[in-house]
Amino acid sequence: MEAEGAYASDVLHAELGPRVTTENAALATEITFGVLRWRRLLDFLLDRHLKKPVAKLDLAVALALRIGLYQLRFLGGVPARAAVNESVELVKRARKVSAASLVNAVLRRASADASEKSGALFAGVEQLIPANLPIAERLGILHSHPTWIVERWIARLGESRAIALLEANNRAPHLSCALHDSARRDEIYAALGKAGLRVQPGQLLASAFAVSGGSPARTAEFREGSISIQDESSQGIPLLLDVHPGDRILDLCAAPGGKTPPLVRGAGPKGTVVAADRHAHRLRAMRKQFERLKLSGVRIVELDAARELPFGVQFDRILVDAPCSGTGTLARHPEIRWRLRREQLAEFHRLQVVMLGSALNQLAAGGRLVYSTCSMEPEENELVVGKALAATPTIRRVSSGEILATLKPLVSRGVEAEKLVDADGQFRTSPAEQRTDGFYAAVLERR
Repeated sequence: MEAEGAYASDVLHAELGPRVTTENAALATEITFGVLRWRRLLDFLLDRHLKKPVAKLDLAVALALRIGLYQLRFLGGVPARAAVNESVELVKRARKVSAASLVNAVLRRASADASEKSGALFAGVEQLIPANLPIAERLGILHSHPTWIVERWIARLGESRAIALLEANNRAPHLSCALHDSARRDEIYAALGKAGLRVQPGQLLASAFAVSGGSPARTAEFREGSISIQDESSQGIPLLLDVHPGDRILDLCAAPGGKTPPLVRGAGPKGTVVAADRHAHRLRAMRKQFERLKLSGVRIVELDAARELPFGVQFDRILVDAPCSGTGTLARHPEIRWRLRREQLAEFHRLQVVMLGSALNQLAAGGRLVYSTCSMEPEENELVVGKALAATPTIRRVSSGEILATLKPLVSRGVEAEKLVDADGQFRTSPAEQRTDGFYAAVLERR
């Protein structure tokens, strides 16, 4: 992940196969995501005991130190001696034997720091941060986020809401699933229970549920296509299209294919669904996903959505789940916070404006388009939609009342759909408020 830019969820899924016990898979996952989430705070604490910053050490040595300190500070069930010794062994296995004594000494001192403070997460940390640091810098260290992101959120949300979002991003997100056969709900839940999983109702959608105690991907229900692993906010995006039987549908940025299944089922056998993406390898993975879900008849097309689209027909429903910064998924994909650069937001904005404009050209009269991102940033959300509306007078926003009429029958009992849609008809979720990924969606219609 650090050396090649891979994503943690993809690597863990590939590496933690059936030969790895559930307990070991859970520990590996906890350590991996924990180190990625808390990297800045870990480095701050480690730098106190080093002559040069962690970031300037050999990567293998830096990772061994972070892994060791994460266990010392966060995992009370791991003995301090074991955490230190395993990190020493890691650098030896990485052929950095000369660094073994450094790792041992630094982690032993860090272990003493943690034990003196009763192992509490933030014990003594706030006192170590220089008092004269700007608030964004201070919060960035304490909550392990880049300062520039913290600055943006404080300016837009205020300090208390920004802190709530930072805290939410450092909590392990729910492992949510989509239920594809509601008629077999009780049977599927019972089977998952027999497989050792604990099942809880969805927080937003009646068709969603959360699991814990293991990996749903290892179950027969997943292999047979009865369920999929998908965040609840993500599950809600295609439902906003209000698909009808016989509709002609374009899923423009479809890979990896999680939002396509409800479109196919809604359109029925007389409908047409085109799932497009620009990367051939992602299309191949999507095809396998559709095979698992037993979805047939989806027309898979390789294309660049930032160029003029090659279709000679108009579509009744279009989904533009645009590529974005992913700042709404920092709990699920913590590595993003260290890779994203401030200037990329402008780059994403330009790309998204072009994609949305191309898609709107393919929307039939009376047709509905959903533009969505998993970003919390205005440049990628309302500013993109505002520019598209200004350039295309025949397009209008679908009102909040119309969207709520679509949403209310789909949410879980007790969920207030009104809290998901603002006065302008924009769908929003937040890790701090809904305990889901942060998604944005606007629903547009051609007059």
